[in-house]
Amino acid sequence: MKKIGLFLVLLIISQISLAQIEISELSIHLDSIDTVKKESLYSDKELAKIDSLLIEAKFNSPLYDTLTYVIKEIPDSISFPELNTEELKKRLATIDARTPFHLSYNPVLERVIKTYLKTRKRYYTSLFAKAQYYFPLFEQHLDRYNIPLEMKYLAIVESTLNARAKSGVGATGLWQFMYQTGKQYDLNISSYVDERQDPVKSTIAACEYLSDLYRIFGDWDLALAAYNSGPGNVSKAIKRSGGYKNYWNIRPFLPEETAGYVPAFYATMYLFTYAKEHGLRSDLPVVQHFETDTIQIKRTVSFDQISETIGVNSDVLEFLNPSYKLDIIPFVEDKKYKVRLPKAYTVTFLSKEEELYALADSDDAKREKPLPKYFEMNQLIRYKVKSGDYLGKIANKYGVRVSDIKNWNRLQSSRLRVGQRLSIYPKRLRETKEPKTKVSSKPKGEYTIYVVKEGDSLWTIAKKFPKVSADQIKKWNNIWSAKGIKPGTKLKIYKG
Repeated sequence: MKKIGLFLVLLIISQISLAQIEISELSIHLDSIDTVKKESLYSDKELAKIDSLLIEAKFNSPLYDTLTYVIKEIPDSISFPELNTEELKKRLATIDARTPFHLSYNPVLERVIKTYLKTRKRYYTSLFAKAQYYFPLFEQHLDRYNIPLEMKYLAIVESTLNARAKSGVGATGLWQFMYQTGKQYDLNISSYVDERQDPVKSTIAACEYLSDLYRIFGDWDLALAAYNSGPGNVSKAIKRSGGYKNYWNIRPFLPEETAGYVPAFYATMYLFTYAKEHGLRSDLPVVQHFETDTIQIKRTVSFDQISETIGVNSDVLEFLNPSYKLDIIPFVEDKKYKVRLPKAYTVTFLSKEEELYALADSDDAKREKPLPKYFEMNQLIRYKVKSGDYLGKIANKYGVRVSDIKNWNRLQSSRLRVGQRLSIYPKRLRETKEPKTKVSSKPKGEYTIYVVKEGDSLWTIAKKFPKVSADQIKKWNNIWSAKGIKPGTKLKIYKG
């Protein structure tokens, strides 16, 4: 039978990566406690110990180190006439009636919502697209653990739905688990694999973690606050407030980072619920989760080798398989690692599997050979990134691999910016020629040039033309993702 003291200490160890903590003095049985009275179970000495450890490790919301979703300094006032206070109160009351979270009106929450709408509206287009992929996955497991489905918005606050997000204190993945927390919840972490970055396994771990926090506090708002600042700080805030358990009543007694964390969660819930009313649109997702499948690999292979053999873009492989830290899928007999692919490529993978493994064998044989054997230093070129470029496209143009370009330029991710300069040692020099394209995939005949406007997405553009789909526009213009368009981009729209 679990002991609440042991559980608390394990949580602390997991969040701050400290060891050798005495736990014998905390021995209260969880099953025998009325959750309504839990805040009175911790002595001042115990709470001081918990909080001192958190402070010593400088524990805070991992977002503050690398991400900017949570607003650290909420403005005292902000002008946004498109949303008046009375209308906001009505909408929040409507949401509150549908969720176990206490989403009541508060001036702080109003300022956060209006700040997001005024300063960050353009970022929601791509965020909504990622949500289309991740939310069905989250909801499946949240429902299984009987957790409110709205908890899916927590992953946005934690990581902005970036499965490879990593904070300065080491919190990693969609749900920002620390190393010890991941190990505690059975997430495997090795040199090749970090299951904190695995969307499915990390979501299951987050559900278990949130369930444990709810057992302590009996309230989802408080469980949410504890996910950020630790259960010790929440319990201490309850005591300091005089026993109140509503988040807004204990908010003045919580750490500063948690004061902005929960309102960010509430604001996200509001913006997703009333996206249409605020003109928030979504790009097309890279792929829907139900349109993917997994295949178990039989030897160690890299994303580049898979891309080269079956034609799937390396960026797509990275998006669908974020748990592989080095873009390499290791073969371990008892682990049975798998690759997730768009279903359209699964048959090709199976038919070319032996060819893939032969390529991997060939590459392994070359591994120890020096770089100059393949690339003479005087072949170095400096490539300037243009609108619509992505690493896979550039790599194909010069006959190299995405991982080569990353290594030469010390890139930590596949993201590029227009105007960025890349060092490349090409296997084939084709900079004076346009890369070969599959012209056969484009129809012949007349076409219209459409100039992308502010607020446009591939979906809204397609709606302007009869019998034209967003996928067709992407193929006609060699666009892999919706990020390939921006105001001013010229698109060919074929007639008929």
